[in-house]
Amino acid sequence: MKRLPIMMISGICLLAAGCGAPSSGALGPAPTATAKPSSPAVSPGTGTANAAPSPSGQRPTATPTQGPAREIGLQAWFSRNGKLFVTKRTVPATTGIGQAALDRMLTGPSAAEYAAGLRSRIPAGTTVRGVRISAGIATVDLSSSFESAASPSAMPLRIAQVVYTLTQFPTVTGVRFAINGQGVTVVGGVPVQSPQTRAMYSGYLPAITVRSPVIGARVTSPVTVSGTANVFEATVSVRILDSAGREIARTFTTASCGTGCRGDYSVTVSYSVPRTQPGTIEVFESSAKDGQPINVQLIPVTLAL
Repeated sequence: MKRLPIMMISGICLLAAGCGAPSSGALGPAPTATAKPSSPAVSPGTGTANAAPSPSGQRPTATPTQGPAREIGLQAWFSRNGKLFVTKRTVPATTGIGQAALDRMLTGPSAAEYAAGLRSRIPAGTTVRGVRISAGIATVDLSSSFESAASPSAMPLRIAQVVYTLTQFPTVTGVRFAINGQGVTVVGGVPVQSPQTRAMYSGYLPAITVRSPVIGARVTSPVTVSGTANVFEATVSVRILDSAGREIARTFTTASCGTGCRGDYSVTVSYSVPRTQPGTIEVFESSAKDGQPINVQLIPVTLAL
């Protein structure tokens, strides 16, 4: 009778030994993260601890049952005025971040973003059937809705949303497309060289992008404004407007590159308001001809005390 517990323990150990470690293929760290108590490593797949392996071959990690989960900030790319526009979403660190980023993009702009002019060029009802990463190339399998109701002139910006959303991760350098499980070289009548890269769609970037703050953010003074720019002499101007549209702060900075090349910029702006209120952060280039604002990006925010 004393052998039975020993045999049961041995059987459990054999079962545990048969469970392999997760395979490689993670997308790597997301662009930003909110530092909270540690949690399991992020995988590029989707699902929960009991789900089947992800398309990349890595089994999703289990979600902790106790303690707050760490959150990861992801980019979601949309369009505004015919150009690409980046905003942010957050997901639990245990989520497959590649598919999570695409899923958030496919959900479309928030109400505040839509009111500010953001749109998705991707048809409603489009779904991600899977994301597989190999040697730096992400193969995204989309439903056939992705190709629907698009003229050849509208399709490149639609493709660019996917390419920019997936290549935000440092371990993804290009994207291949599949529709309903079949690899394609033409999407919606538009040939797609494989793999697709950001450089192919750089013409869809506006002269100025704003990464932070995002539309609808609640900011406090001083607020850091950052993004990328390709403007004359790399000079980026910033001003803050209160709820009445009055200018309450203004400054400028220099991007790391400009006048024909795109560089990063970041500047901290102090402001003062008598009460918390809606406001606007305006990022622009001053025209070399007459000094008037051009290439303007308006970011509606809440100006907090």
